[in-house]
Amino acid sequence: MIEEGRALFLQIAESVEESIVDGSLPEDTRAPSTNELAAFYRINPATAAKGVNMLVDKGVLVKRRGIGMFVAVGAREQLLAERRSAFADRFITPLLAEARTLGLSADDLTALIHERAEGSRS
Repeated sequence: MIEEGRALFLQIAESVEESIVDGSLPEDTRAPSTNELAAFYRINPATAAKGVNMLVDKGVLVKRRGIGMFVAVGAREQLLAERRSAFADRFITPLLAEARTLGLSADDLTALIHERAEGSRS
């Protein structure tokens, strides 16, 4: 899971986020502790804590004093909304710009998408 060249705390945060999005870490359940994450990934607990605290700051995880970290209610939808927005910025905006350059209408784009989606099922 650990990738060279990327900050470890970001990778830890993204891993926890992925578990929330895919449902393996449901809302209102206990999240792995910083010590558990540090042991699992064989990293410094302070690095794991930085990733966890980033998620607390985003409102994805909540601290329950004396109990641990829990996945916030609404965290999955929040993360999905962030991903949808990032998807649009990364893929849809450039797609629309190129479509305008090519003189394609929204209907043309829709037809192309359906054509490709049907072709990928074969």
